[in-house]
Amino acid sequence: MTATLELIGAPTDVGASVRGAGMGPDALRVAGLAETLTRQGFSVVDRGNLAGPATPWAAPTHGLRHLDEVIAWNRAVYNAVDTALGAGRVPLMLGGDHCLAIGSISAIAWHVRKRGQKLRVLWLDAHTDVNTDTTSPSGNIHGMPVSCLLGHGPAALTGWSGERAALVPEAVRFIGIRSVDDDEKEAIRTMGLRVFDMRHIDEHGMRHTMTEALQDVDEDTHLHVSFDLDCLDPADAPGVGTGVRGGPTYREMQLCMEMAADTGRLGSLDVVELNPALDVRNQTAEVAVALIESLFGKSTLTR
Repeated sequence: MTATLELIGAPTDVGASVRGAGMGPDALRVAGLAETLTRQGFSVVDRGNLAGPATPWAAPTHGLRHLDEVIAWNRAVYNAVDTALGAGRVPLMLGGDHCLAIGSISAIAWHVRKRGQKLRVLWLDAHTDVNTDTTSPSGNIHGMPVSCLLGHGPAALTGWSGERAALVPEAVRFIGIRSVDDDEKEAIRTMGLRVFDMRHIDEHGMRHTMTEALQDVDEDTHLHVSFDLDCLDPADAPGVGTGVRGGPTYREMQLCMEMAADTGRLGSLDVVELNPALDVRNQTAEVAVALIESLFGKSTLTR
């Protein structure tokens, strides 16, 4: 039976440094995400956009910006993803900024543990997002979701999966990393996180990198992809708030998505940090839709 995909819009920039990511879900819709996936043979249910508080654009308090609003948005995301998984659907969380992965991955981790499966997260991003309230130079929580999911964030944003840590360090594979703060480098080393940065991709190629990242994905694995559009080089994806030059090319990202699809274990997806206010004629949303199409199995030839 063909999987049913559920689109869950989370239109907020509450964890971000610049305005605009809240328009991301509708930009993906304008770029034809639902129609594209329907043409691939999937049943697609668009549950519309979640509601949540406005972004106050206030200064950080105790090293965190907009904590109450971040909690509210992530609770809404958690509940929606939990409902989708409970109904046997594949949730596609359309952000919004990357802080929303706290809610989505916490819900996924709870379901995966209940099923007795193994969770593997591909974190496609220019940044590792392992800052905390004590290390972040900005207090923006979109730079902290991995720390929260590993149980090292503020108490209000940890423990949502039923365990203090939704993820263990070996569950995460970072792809495309090229901007890491000094304190994050130390945290990566201390926790033993598997980071495939751009130097690794340059030296070994995307094919070898993805083979390493996916080597222990088996039939008992739930594969979750958390796709930050700033993973791509800004030449291909200008519509992001924190672009960093020197990222994977469009073709490298397409291979990354195709190899993830080849596992047959994809169970959920976040698409985040699309900022139409900084885009050029919705180019970045169109690139995102094409890459999501590859992630859900489109290939040039039948293999």
